[in-house]
Amino acid sequence: MPMALQPARRDRWLALGLLLAALGIVYLLLVQPLWTAPMQAVDAEIAALQEREQRIDMQLRQAPQVAQRLQQAQQALADQPGFMAEASVELATSKLVQRLEEAARLASPDQRSCAISDRSPLPADSSGRFVRVAVQARLRCGMSEWMRVLQTLETSAPQLRVDRLDILAAGMGEGGGGLDVSFELSGYLRPGVVPPAAEVANAQ
Repeated sequence: MPMALQPARRDRWLALGLLLAALGIVYLLLVQPLWTAPMQAVDAEIAALQEREQRIDMQLRQAPQVAQRLQQAQQALADQPGFMAEASVELATSKLVQRLEEAARLASPDQRSCAISDRSPLPADSSGRFVRVAVQARLRCGMSEWMRVLQTLETSAPQLRVDRLDILAAGMGEGGGGLDVSFELSGYLRPGVVPPAAEVANAQ
């Protein structure tokens, strides 16, 4: 009797094994591609979206601090004495002429010992890191008056440059002894100020 039960027990285990194998095949052929794999892909996409949302949320929380730092940096840059405060090439060029006239008037209020004989705007130069505006100027001044003009132009704020200086002896009034001075008076605009296209073309 026990000998007869052993084949039946083996058959049951074999049937169970075949059932498990069949279930595994069904899982691999149907459940895995039709259900498990899509769910894993959905889970991965959800995790990626959650991570992206966390990054965006962190950036949004930091946005006010970033904006404040940017504003502080822009203000610090605008306050630097090396840049002119005007928002366009035209306004900056006009300011250069005003600064030149003020310097000449301070040196010679009656314009007898120092006078501007020529002032001509030059095309803006954007070939460098910052836009350069300049005026071609010519003065007839006494030596001491010219030194005062030069000091006024180069020491006040914003800082200006006197380049391509050409000095010739010339009569000035009844006593003579004056100077005929030609030079370029220039300054630089703050970053972000773009010169007109026509001036950029001339500068290039």
